[in-house]
Amino acid sequence: MARYTTKKEKRIRRHMRLRRKVSGTAECPRLAVCATSKHFYAQFIDDEAGRTLAAVSTLDKGFDGAANVEGVKKLGVLAAEKAAKAEIKNVVFDRGGFRFHGKVKAFADAVRECGVKF
Repeated sequence: MARYTTKKEKRIRRHMRLRRKVSGTAECPRLAVCATSKHFYAQFIDDEAGRTLAAVSTLDKGFDGAANVEGVKKLGVLAAEKAAKAEIKNVVFDRGGFRFHGKVKAFADAVRECGVKF
């Protein structure tokens, strides 16, 4: 029998398994994403200092789109711009237990196209 039955429990378990291997530093922060049905969030995190270096979401005032694939591509460009302002060139990608397809993949590809290396 499966111990973890809900989708949320399964995603959290995948995320914890992923977080054992992925950690961010000041030179190479962790790019953590969270995709819900209504919104999309991304943060550049320095795990050693325990602080967020930059963050974007579909709730930001500068964002004028929806949380669909096309909107998330625009959000990826905004994230890359904020990363450039914070002098972030390399990141470790943390997909948050979500599958690497759809919105998550579109966001990652948009950030890569703007010059941030994974």
